[in-house]
Amino acid sequence: MKPKITAKLAVDILMTVLLLLLMGYQFWGEAAHEWIGAGMLLLFIAHHILNWHWHKSLFKGKYNAIRILTLCVDLLVLLAMLAQMYSGIVMSRYVFSFLPIESGMSLARRLHILGAYWGFILMSLHLGLHWNMILGMIQKMARIKTSSKIRSISTFIAGLVIAGYGVWVFISRDFLTYLFLKSEFVFLDYSEPKILFYIDYLALMGLFIFVAHYGSKLCRQIERKRRQKV
Repeated sequence: MKPKITAKLAVDILMTVLLLLLMGYQFWGEAAHEWIGAGMLLLFIAHHILNWHWHKSLFKGKYNAIRILTLCVDLLVLLAMLAQMYSGIVMSRYVFSFLPIESGMSLARRLHILGAYWGFILMSLHLGLHWNMILGMIQKMARIKTSSKIRSISTFIAGLVIAGYGVWVFISRDFLTYLFLKSEFVFLDYSEPKILFYIDYLALMGLFIFVAHYGSKLCRQIERKRRQKV
């Protein structure tokens, strides 16, 4: 595998890991949360540098429904990251404590909640929209050259089960409250076992990956059939 492809995959995996760590603030403490957030920002920049061809192709070619959807999700991810960057710097007590910022704490707290929860969902959708590419990279690393119907069906069923559990997590963890800022304070259960927390959040991530991946597949099939009729 080419070094650039390996680097892309490594950055994406690290970003996913850091995203999960950031959502589990209560387990790692404020100082670690800030440093992980700073690392996430650096990886986000690296991700864009490694995918610079995407920026260059923005004004080239035709825009179909999937391309428009992907662009909207990517722009919203960028917006969520900017909100996190700004609010994280304003509220920082460790990494950016040297900056002379003395106001804007209330706005920063609201933006941080919105950026965190919307960012988690949007980044999961982003992964789902690029899932074919990620699977392709993994298959190259594993040297899997042939497709398998049994493997595809098994993967779909596993994804469906994970997505179903993810729906339950979305409801039970009251995600809508934070997505629409019905509360300015996030309930954190410090006594919850880490393993259960991360199983829930992996399932939640799996839900949005599943929706984006198979939803985009369905859209492509519909587009293909429409073209054949024309």
